[in-house]
Amino acid sequence: MKNYRKRSAISEINVVPYIDVMLVLLVIFMVTAPLITTGIIDLPEVSKVAPKKESIIEIKILNNESIKVRKREVNSEEFSVTQSELVDTVLNLTTDQKTAVVISAEKKLPYEIVAQTIDTLNKGGISRVGLLVRQQNN
Repeated sequence: MKNYRKRSAISEINVVPYIDVMLVLLVIFMVTAPLITTGIIDLPEVSKVAPKKESIIEIKILNNESIKVRKREVNSEEFSVTQSELVDTVLNLTTDQKTAVVISAEKKLPYEIVAQTIDTLNKGGISRVGLLVRQQNN
């Protein structure tokens, strides 16, 4: 007597053709993606643009380490403050948190004093702090 095995159907899916199709689609998308251009916008022109008025607060640090604060506007009052009063004075002069603060320090002043001033302003919630410099003449 012969033993006959019953042949059963394959119960797994052959995924190789699906992977081939997916790789071909991936290559097609990768080739065509850089060719897609965004629309170019032709903006209207005007004869005059109103300048954006941004208030700037200037902090001067002198050689004797004294600090003077003023708004960079015509006829603005200058305040002499200490390092501890600096943040309160600047916040009183600002209209919003986005007001820029510019530090102008003497050239020979130790950098540590300028760094302490920037750190004090950052701890007080004033993040837009810059340094005022003079452009070199060539």
